[in-house]
Amino acid sequence: METDRSAPTESNRERIIAAATRLLVDGGREAVSTRAVSAAAGVQAPAIYRLFGDKQGLLDAVAEHGFATHLGTKAGLEPTGDPVEDLRIGWTLNLEFGLASPALYTLMYAEPRPGALPPAAEAALEILGAHIHRIAEAGRLRIDEERATRLVHAVGGGATLALIATPEESRDVTVSHLAREAVIAAITTDAPATDAPGPAGAALALHALLPQTTVLTAGERGLLAELLDRIAEAG
Repeated sequence: METDRSAPTESNRERIIAAATRLLVDGGREAVSTRAVSAAAGVQAPAIYRLFGDKQGLLDAVAEHGFATHLGTKAGLEPTGDPVEDLRIGWTLNLEFGLASPALYTLMYAEPRPGALPPAAEAALEILGAHIHRIAEAGRLRIDEERATRLVHAVGGGATLALIATPEESRDVTVSHLAREAVIAAITTDAPATDAPGPAGAALALHALLPQTTVLTAGERGLLAELLDRIAEAG
């Protein structure tokens, strides 16, 4: 009978991530040394390099695991039917995650890498992009999707990191709320989805729905996307 040779490897991986997470929460990034993690997980140091490549690979895995766990606790949330309100909820969840897990959040967002995002931050950006896409589909987006996503990501993350750095007794979470409403005002229209969105809003909405079309060739979709971008920018 064959044995599952992947099981011990996966067990080691889980133990190492759990040990590194505990060290990170208790002592910060500096506490997550290869020696400390191997001792806490009960494995030899080479196992860490074999599974994660290097210390940065281990830290990325810790951040991804923490973010995935956070998402799992929120998986039961249903869209409200108002994509802008859903964006507000997502912003608040991001803030709550940062304040509840400051070490993990800082690991995800406070160590920028030129030209790339850490994997967990990239996953968060994809989720945010889906929120923004729904706003565009509703005809309520004022600017293009990528720019709106980057703006929300930058301001939301920055506000949360600023609050993490503030002593708990001095924190004013309304700062994050004010930032959220300022960003929403900058990227969305006030008109409800049932009102005419105007040429720019209609162009953005149609652009968001283009992937669902089946009657156009790839070249025709590309040309139409370019024309819609020009209409949106002019608006």
